Amino acid sequence: MAEETAPQGTTPAAPPQAAPAAAAPVEAAPPKEVKIKVRKPKQRSCDEKDAKGKLCAGHLKRWYDYPKELESKIGKGAEIYRCEFCKTLYKPDPKQMPHSYTLRY
Repeated sequence: MAEETAPQGTTPAAPPQAAPAAAAPVEAAPPKEVKIKVRKPKQRSCDEKDAKGKLCAGHLKRWYDYPKELESKIGKGAEIYRCEFCKTLYKPDPKQMPHSYTLRY
């Protein structure tokens, strides 16, 4: 096995200097604007379309523990539904009876 050596009289190339650690802080992405829609009568799946025009069709599920930032927009203790895929929010249909506390015995 032959070892490779640099010819005498030349110096090996200096390693490149690393970029400074605190060059520019990475900014956090701004929070995505939440879409809030009104459910149609008897609607059970999401009708939102993506950029390509494809229908989401995710199941609308009742959302009980929404964040405090959202509570300021929709109100405290509001009945709200959220799509399981695209996370679009839906308010209940104003023509239907609310589902909160309907099954009390």
